[in-house]
Amino acid sequence: MTGQPPRRRHSPAVYRRRRLVLLLAILAIVAGVVWLLVAQPWSGSANEGAADPQTSQTPSGSGSLPVPSSEPTPSATAESEDGAATASPRPSPSGTPSAEPCVATDIDVEAITTQDSYSADQSPAFSIRLTNTGSTDCTFNVGTSGQAFTVTSGSDTWWRSTDCQSEPSDMIVLLTAGQTVTSSAPLTWDRTRSAVGTCDDDTRPRAPGGGSSYHLAVEIGGVASTDTAQFLLY
Repeated sequence: MTGQPPRRRHSPAVYRRRRLVLLLAILAIVAGVVWLLVAQPWSGSANEGAADPQTSQTPSGSGSLPVPSSEPTPSATAESEDGAATASPRPSPSGTPSAEPCVATDIDVEAITTQDSYSADQSPAFSIRLTNTGSTDCTFNVGTSGQAFTVTSGSDTWWRSTDCQSEPSDMIVLLTAGQTVTSSAPLTWDRTRSAVGTCDDDTRPRAPGGGSSYHLAVEIGGVASTDTAQFLLY
């Protein structure tokens, strides 16, 4: 064609510079991909929200001291059925205690009342405290199947938690040497006389008040409290 100047070819140095720039760009991209794969910067935020498995993992069977479910009582009963221990017995890492069963002579059981006296509008509330007085760790059944609360006045037995207990269960836990466990959610007594077959009876005799003296005895895992806890009803 006429009237158009011939197209000028670039010098070899220009082509070399272009190839060098392209090569550097490719190297930068490859380096960026390698850094992302090695450094994994996105994993930091995910790990921040993840709990440390060594500190957050809770073994099955946390060893809380349950409270037996008994006959209907005032509103505190619903809370008492979810009893947990203030110092939980320790399960082994596998969830199954590995020590030998506790010897009865190494277990001290104490009956606990939340107050020394209760006014006419208050329901007495009871707990169990047990201590492994031995020098070695041992396993013990702290389940509701082995728990018993008994209220007496003189020679008269007024109330047994086992008379109307529902769905008792076992719970084998590991008690460390010297460990004391106390139920943190007490079991309440509705101040009526209990007997098997009267659990749904709304006309059960009510325990006298006016400063009358009563005693609480407890048992857990076949070990009974050595002493009773005295309290007064008004």
